[in-house]
This record gives sequence, structure tokens and C-alpha cells, in this order.
Amino acid sequence: MTQQEAGGYPEARAALLRADPRRGVARRSALSDLSDQWLTSLLREARQAVEAGQPRVALVAVGGYGRRRLSPRSDLDVLLLHDGRDSAAVAELAERIWYPIWDAGVELDHSVRDLTTARHVARDDLKAQLGLLDARHIAGDDALTAELRSELLADWRSSAPRRLPELHELCLERAERHGELAFLLEPDLKEARGGLRDVTALSAVAASWVADAPREGLADAAARLADVRDALHLASGRATDRLSLQDQDQVAAELGVLDADILLREVYEAARTVAYASEVTWREVRKVLGARQNRGRRPSFLRRGGGGAVTAVQRVPLAEGVVEQDGEAVLAVAARPAQDPVLPLRAAAAAAQAGLTIAPGTVRRLSEAAAAHPLPVPWPEEARAQLVTLLGAGRSAVPVWEALEAGGLITRLMPDWERVRCRPQRNAVHRWTVDRHLVETAVQAAALTRRVDRPDLLLVAALLHDIGKGWPGDHSASGEVIARDLGRRFGFGKEDVDVLALLVRHHLLLVETATRRDPEDPATVAAITGTVGSVRTLELLHALTEADALATGPAAWSNWRAALVADLVRRASAVLSGEASGEASDAGEQTGPTADEERLAVEAVRTGGPVLSVREHHTAGDGGAGGDGGERGEGGADGEGGAESLGAELTLALPDRPGVLPLAAGVFALHRLTVLAASISELDPPAELGGAGDGRPVLVLSWTVAAEFGELPEPARLRADIRRALDGGLDVASRLAERDKARPRRRGVPAPPPRVTVARRASASATVLEVRAHDAPGLLHRIGLALEDAGVRVRTARISTLGADAVDAFYLTDADGRPLAPETESRLAKELERALSAG
Repeated sequence: MTQQEAGGYPEARAALLRADPRRGVARRSALSDLSDQWLTSLLREARQAVEAGQPRVALVAVGGYGRRRLSPRSDLDVLLLHDGRDSAAVAELAERIWYPIWDAGVELDHSVRDLTTARHVARDDLKAQLGLLDARHIAGDDALTAELRSELLADWRSSAPRRLPELHELCLERAERHGELAFLLEPDLKEARGGLRDVTALSAVAASWVADAPREGLADAAARLADVRDALHLASGRATDRLSLQDQDQVAAELGVLDADILLREVYEAARTVAYASEVTWREVRKVLGARQNRGRRPSFLRRGGGGAVTAVQRVPLAEGVVEQDGEAVLAVAARPAQDPVLPLRAAAAAAQAGLTIAPGTVRRLSEAAAAHPLPVPWPEEARAQLVTLLGAGRSAVPVWEALEAGGLITRLMPDWERVRCRPQRNAVHRWTVDRHLVETAVQAAALTRRVDRPDLLLVAALLHDIGKGWPGDHSASGEVIARDLGRRFGFGKEDVDVLALLVRHHLLLVETATRRDPEDPATVAAITGTVGSVRTLELLHALTEADALATGPAAWSNWRAALVADLVRRASAVLSGEASGEASDAGEQTGPTADEERLAVEAVRTGGPVLSVREHHTAGDGGAGGDGGERGEGGADGEGGAESLGAELTLALPDRPGVLPLAAGVFALHRLTVLAASISELDPPAELGGAGDGRPVLVLSWTVAAEFGELPEPARLRADIRRALDGGLDVASRLAERDKARPRRRGVPAPPPRVTVARRASASATVLEVRAHDAPGLLHRIGLALEDAGVRVRTARISTLGADAVDAFYLTDADGRPLAPETESRLAKELERALSAG
């Protein structure tokens, strides 16, 4: 191509973009090749015209042009590199190259530098260094270009400990300015988080040899974003990276996509792949650079590194089969994903509760195992509890959820999720795609769990409330059907499924009624009460309404709306309470002992107690058919041979005495037993023993527990430790305090604070104190100690653990067996709340 022919470059470029059948990577490469040919001819013609000297020079493409990724409206980013001699001749060459480009109307980003200056500029300017990392020879002295590339890469690798944190800061600042590409209605394809700039940053990290991005799907995602950018340039006729609403239909047509919504879903999917790869890569960079600075960590596990060197790796248990390693949740060495279908949810819940995410390799293993060995339907109880625990982690659940999404685990667990995944919401009020809005609603709901007595239903309803948006018609009506199906899939009972379906069907009821109807009109309140049916469901719907609005965006919730909804809920609650309560009753208390409890009570009086019975629950093993295992007494044999224990029913009976509840709960915590449910009953001394015993009533404590790690402890050991604790030979509080110090601290967003309230009119014969708090080892022990210190008697109790939330009710009396005085119960509630907050 001669200089005269070079004037035809714009026409040749336009013809390539208009008539050439090539698209995507092939077209970007062809456009780069055409530009290379033109610039080569310009350098050749310039050299022929310069008479004074022939310095060593090279034309070098940098930036996107260096990566051969020219879009239709991209400028040419070119460096004229020289050896530092004969500056006058270099200047004349530069003018003879640049002016024809400007005269042709082509956008040009140019510079003229020698080797030393280029290196100094790169050292002083991170953005310039990133562009130079992609330096590619076009024409001239190729040895000069090779020397530049070699020196720049050496400089980049040697300065990586300083430069990579700077680059990460640039990425974070850019994300703060431009938002997340995967959720924006008018995204910037280049600058937003998950965009083309992040692809470039990942290439720079790889060039440093410090870390590399997970490659699965990354190249395709980067290519898709570049394709959309090309189509945007052609459709809009502008050099823009913002995919505005007015251009989306044309861009979709240019790409042969059915409509703009499908276009956005493809963009969002690609952006999520890039964003997840970025998150994983920067985590690895922090890990590697941190390890270089801190090589003196105390080892708890040893592995052999490169060159045969032994390095220390700290592994902290998080849950059964899950440990923390290098700031990530990974599988324990003994974990068997193929034999443990709940493991993906358990790992996710443990990671979120600890403020961690799951390592990419672990996600891959879990995804492969879930594909080969899916959860049974309905899910086992543990799976449902782990899902609730994951959702209850609040903001810490989001990166874990993203990791599961990247591994395809979410749609394996919930096939209906596919219809809402990456689905855009063409409404300026909404900040997020449908699926992310559902997750964000669960995040908001996690902060409101203390307001309801079924936090599990609130969190699951939050996750599902807009699940119907993937179907035609009214999304609330469609969502009700899907929520019923998923509720049964998760293993909820019929009544709970009905409540979930109601919450999803009517999740807009309160806000629409409060803002459109007169609250003074009895028909307004009647519409609410007739739909929800109970105070408990009303409380759930109120919390869901607030969580939904907060997760939608700033315009969806305000003090005015909150006040209107709260007033409507107050009016409806008053009506429902009047219809349902009447006189206070003791419906929440146990009506009478079971035959097993009576048998144990007799034995406790006869022997002086304590008497412990253990009934294990098993999965099917080599020697068992599943279901409940056999009962184990003192030193009894295991139940089903070859079966894996999932938990147990423990029943403890002993003559009444102070401190039983905190001591027994503390012993269970020491044995790493998680209390899922519990009840306390007080029985009269058995009449059949005649004069045996000292006349004290018998306490019967029934517990549903699960082992935090490994197998359940032997009943004889439990009974022995309980006896030692009662006799003063085992200092439970000190042992728990020591273990608490060693326990990993929760990172990320703190759990909502505990809430202790008095349930008015819940019992005619006792004061009912309701405790809602984040579950933790020793929680019930601390509650029991606080009640003992207050000098009140725990007549009965109902303990429930729903996911990561404890929802407990204690029936209390004074020393004479009467309900507490109003001033006493209010003071006790405040003191207990302070005690739990301090713990």
C-alpha cells in the first residue's frame, strides 16, 4: 500500500465493516491487520522521504490495538519507538507518519519515545504501563520492539508487589464510579465492574506471574462483551461504550438477537463471568503477596510446595467436611462430596456465616458431585436448615451465592431459578436484575429476623417472592405456584408451604393497600386480616414488604411509606389479636408427659438421676434401612449398624435443682452438639414409687441435637459430664470461655442484635419471655445463667434453631410459682438482652 493508496484506508475500513461477512474476533483481527498494513506503508514512505540519517525506529501498537481488538470506532494507539539517537530525524519521521493519519480523519493516540523514556513513563504511570504491556510490533526494527517488551515485562514482574495493589485500587475506584455491569440497565461495557477494563486487568495480573484468572468461560465472556461493543459502535455511529436504552434494540438487531432483553441477559451473564474471575484472581493476588510478607505462620497442616520445600497451611474447621484455608472455605481432607449431598449447602452456609467465600476448586468439586448425586426431593431437614443459614448470613451470603452461581449449583438446587437468572427489570426503580434482587431481599430480610417468630419462612419467602417474573402473566400468581413447588422441594410441611405461598402471592398487598386505601375504612383493614389470617403471618408479610422495598432501590421505600405500612399493620394486628386471643392461655406449654418421659422420671427418682436417653436418627448404611436408629442408654450399643448418624433426640431426667438448664446446655456445647430444638417439662414425683425420693418435682429436658463435627458422643460420657457439672467438678463456664476465645471470629457484616420481649397474654400462669438471637455455641448456656442469676424459675421452655437463628420461649415464674410482676419482667428482658449483646 503506497502513501497515495494509504488515503484509501478509511474507505477500506468502512468496506470491511459494511460488507465483510466476518464478525467478532475475526473482524477485529482483520481490522487490526488492515491498520497494520496502512501504518507499515506510512513508515516505509516516511523513511524514503527523510534524507538526513536513518535512525533505528519501530512502530508499536499498544492498548486495545496491541491486543488486536480494534472495534469499529476505536482509535489507533501507536508508539514510535527509537534508539535515542538522531532526534531530528525521528521528529521528521513522526510528522510524516502522523499527518496522513490525521488528514484521513482517523482518531489517533500517539507518542514518540526511546527505550529509556518508555520504561520511565511506565514506572511513573500505571495506566501507561498497562497499555505498554500489550505492545505489539507493527513495522520497523523488530529487535527494538522485542527489547522493549522484554524490559517492560521484567519491570512489571519485579514491581508486582507494589503495582498489583495499585491496579486493584484502580479497579475498585472504577467499579465505584461506574457500577456493576451485570445489573445496570444502561451499562458501560468497558468501565463498569465485569467489563472490558477488568479483562485487561486480568491479563496484566497473569503477565505478573503472581496469579492467573480461572479460565473457564472467560474468553467467551470477553469476546461477547467485545462483540456487543462492536455492534454498539455500528448501530449508534458513535465511539461509545455505554449501552443506552435507545440503542439496545438496534444493537440486538445488529447481533441477530431476538430482542433487547435477551441481549441484556447475554451481557449480564458475560459480565458475571468476568466479575467472578476478577474476584477470584484478586483474592489469589492478596493471598500470594500476603504469604510473601508473612512466612512465619504457625502450621496446623503441612504441604509440599515447589522445589520440595515444606510450607505451612493453616486449616480451621468450619463445619462437618468444611475448613477455612487461606481465607477461603475449602473441603476437609476427609470430605466425601459423592456421599454427602448436603455438603454444597453446608459449605455455603459455613462460609457465609464465617464471612468467607468458597474456593473455586471447591465449587467445581461440589458442582460435579451435585450433578452426579443430587439432593433427594424433598430435601432432608439438614439441607433446608443450611439453606436458611446461608440466607441468614446477610451481606456475607452474596459472594458465596455468586460462587455457587458461577459453578452452576444454584440452578441444580432450584431449577426454577434459571428463568430469573440475569433477567433484566426495565424499571428505573429497580437497581438489580430479578435474581440479584431476590438475593438482596434475603439480605435485607436477614436484618429483620428478630421481628418474626419464623425467620426461616421470612428468608425463604424473600428469596422466592419475585420468582414468578420468569413466567408470563401476573408474577405474584405465577410465583405462588412456584413457591408451593419449591417449598415442598425444600421439605417444608403443608402449613409452612401454605404460608410461603401466601407471602409470595401477596408480597405487594401491604404497600399497595397502605398507599392507595383509607386506613380508617374498616373494609381496608378487613382486606388485610381476611388475607393473612393470623398475627404471625402478618408479621412475616410486614418484614417481607420492608425487605423487598429496601432491596429494590432508594425510591421504593421512605419514612412516609414505612409509616403508612406500619399503621396499617398495627390496625390489622389489633383486630387479629382480638379475634384470636381472648383470655390468656397456656397453649404453648406441654399438656402432659409422654410414656418415655414418665419412665425416665421414675428412673431419675429411683436413682437420684441424672438419667439420659439417646435416640439417634440415621441415613441408610450397609447395615440399616434408614430412619430412626435404636435407643441408646448408659453404655448402650449403637442403633443401625453401618448407618451415618444425622442427629439425635436426647431426653434428660433428674430431680429439680437450680442450674440444670445452663449446665446441661453447656455440657452439650462442650461436646460440640448443636441444639436444634428443646423443651423443658416439670413432672410431679411418680406415685408408683411410694415414699421414694425427697418430694422434689422431676425435670425432663428433651433435646433435638446434631453433632457439629463427626459422630455423636457416647451417652455415658454425656451423662458423666452432666453429673460432674451438677456436682461442681466440671467448670462449664470456664471451659466454654476458653473455647470461645479460640473460635474463629465472624467476619463481614455482623449478625442482627438479639431481641428479648415479653409475650403479653401468652400464658395465664407464667411470664413468657421470647428470645430471638443469632445461634452460637453456648447461647442456651448463657441464657440459662442469666435467668438463674435473676432468681427466676424456668418452668418450661421451647427452644428452636431455624437456620442460624435461635427462636426461644421461656415460661418463667417467681419462687412462689407465680408470674413475674410487670416491672420485674420488663427489667429482666432488658437485662437479658444486654447480657446476650455483650456475649
